Amino acid sequence: MADGALIVQSDRSVLLEVDHPKADAARAAIAPFAELEKSPEHVHTYRLTPLALWNARAAGLTPQQVTDALREHSRYPVPPGLLTDLVETMGRYGRLVLRAGGDGLVLTSSDPAVLEEVVRSRKVAPHLGERLGPDRVAVPLAERGRLKQALLALGWPADDQAGYVEGAPLPIELLAAHADTGERFGLRRYQRESVAAFAAAGSGVIVLPCGAGKTLVGLGAMAAVGARTLVLVTSTLAARQWREELLARTDLQPAQVGEYSGARKEIAPVTIATYQVLVTRRGGVHTHLDLLGREDWGLIVYDEVHLLPAPVFRMTAEIQARRRLGLTATLIREDGREADVFSLIGPKRYDVPWRDLEAQGWVAAADCVEVRVDLTDEERMDYALAEPEERYRRAATAGSKLPVVASLAEAHRADRVLVIGQYLDQLRTLGELLEAPVITGATPVKEREALFAAFRTGELGRLVVSKVANFSIDLPEANVAIQVSGTFGSRQEEAQRLGRILRPKADGGRARFYTVVSRDTNDTEYAQRRQRFLAEQGYAYQLVDAAEVLARA
Repeated sequence: MADGALIVQSDRSVLLEVDHPKADAARAAIAPFAELEKSPEHVHTYRLTPLALWNARAAGLTPQQVTDALREHSRYPVPPGLLTDLVETMGRYGRLVLRAGGDGLVLTSSDPAVLEEVVRSRKVAPHLGERLGPDRVAVPLAERGRLKQALLALGWPADDQAGYVEGAPLPIELLAAHADTGERFGLRRYQRESVAAFAAAGSGVIVLPCGAGKTLVGLGAMAAVGARTLVLVTSTLAARQWREELLARTDLQPAQVGEYSGARKEIAPVTIATYQVLVTRRGGVHTHLDLLGREDWGLIVYDEVHLLPAPVFRMTAEIQARRRLGLTATLIREDGREADVFSLIGPKRYDVPWRDLEAQGWVAAADCVEVRVDLTDEERMDYALAEPEERYRRAATAGSKLPVVASLAEAHRADRVLVIGQYLDQLRTLGELLEAPVITGATPVKEREALFAAFRTGELGRLVVSKVANFSIDLPEANVAIQVSGTFGSRQEEAQRLGRILRPKADGGRARFYTVVSRDTNDTEYAQRRQRFLAEQGYAYQLVDAAEVLARA
């Protein structure tokens, strides 16, 4: 106990000494049930939040395992009151159980006082039917999702055991070899475990690092369910990549896989739809959402579930009888709606730390570097005089970054380099400077596909990309990313951008992730916020002065 890397405090905060020899082991031990709040150089602060503890409980972690992990890695005795509080918090999950009963559902509890408390809640009562006894109350079928949301907000997350409709059958078999390349194919151990954890529950979220093959987990889940499936994705390009994977790795035929996007409106036994088309309104109505919601799906797969738009949450609340699988690299949502993912898609069912898969060779090792740039006197004054809401843009797009990015790109001339940013004018300037194509949301899908293909083959060694490349883009050859601007302090965006270069490399080489920030501005502050999730995964940023980079040129 005396040599532990953690200091566990009664306010549910946990301090991790980063430089401690046992820091990595302690971080891995608490990652399944603690959320990282702050990650400065020497001491990281975690928080034992109720949602994190309930997710851990739903994923199979017991209160005893949480208690043992804290005690094993704590430098000082863990406050007894905290341990009691953790056990009680985790014990709240499952005290209320939702089951099928009669023509509807029944909410039951082995603790009548708990049921009495929730029945009397003004937020819960509208979602309940008649009282059936001291330990049970009827629930209308249509209220299943909204009831779970209300119960979670009250602090009593329900264990949904009400079952699922089967949906129209669709037998799907995973192939033993890739249909196009002939490469032998099989799910990796952690992918098989992910599928098994989902299949046992029927709903929930699988959390795996970028590059770890979440799409293959989706295919495995589809094969396990064997029913018509709706796959929801972030973009048309992502939809086509899913379609390619389905046709190459399963026995599905082309006519059985449809694309429902801005370009095409195909409904097939497996339909891949974009979030964007689903939330499109016509006359104030989400016509596409309503149309697809009426189909007899047995499974709905939410790719990049942390980006799920609010209207799709509403649809999901109404289709709780369908099996639901969320796939993501991080449960972080910048809008704070993690609780809605928990209650409507389902709890976290499986999670693997990024560095564990790196150690096993399933994702590439990566070095993260923050390059600090000094602004010119003119740029610094321009930043100071700008309106508060405009300052980040001025700092993030400062011209002083350009020679630094050019120097980094030149240093990696033999590599496959992605330059990633938020602001289109800045990206166009960088495209001209680096003599590299620029891909933005305005780039036609066919042109994007052609440029990505040229990058994969090595015909192109550099690409300048906007946030359209944050998600679901398969570029296994990319091994260097240079981030010049981002969405303020978005932690999930930082994780996704690092993920673009985490595919294992044929030569076993390491990936390099640079983020170029302007010193003495809020660009530095937002960079530190963005890095928080990756720090939780065990990545450390090396701080380098821009002068060092330019001196090497």
